[in-house]
Amino acid sequence: MIAKEEPKRAKPLLYAYRVLMTGIHLLRTGEVEANLQRLNEDFGLGFLDELIARKVGGENTSLGDLDWPSHEARLAELEAQLDRAFQESKLPEGRDRKSVNELLVRQRLNSRDLAAP
Repeated sequence: MIAKEEPKRAKPLLYAYRVLMTGIHLLRTGEVEANLQRLNEDFGLGFLDELIARKVGGENTSLGDLDWPSHEARLAELEAQLDRAFQESKLPEGRDRKSVNELLVRQRLNSRDLAAP
């Protein structure tokens, strides 16, 4: 999807990194961490700080100067890491739908509370 978007924008690109990194982290640790800056403490992708700053600052969120082939390769590497993390994961196969639903409700309520003025 991002590959077809022109011009490239920071938000969808950062979303793709966050989704992949969150999944890898979850499969490795069993913990949900969706904060891209905290995730990047482990992944060490230095360029993410600049992308985050550009998005947060609202300046030039269109990434006309983006080295797309480099990001495409990084995303492919993360997808491969996600596949490996899934294969190596010690998380149980069975699903506790009630606990997952309760977690989702708590997360949504916390997000709503944080977004309130």
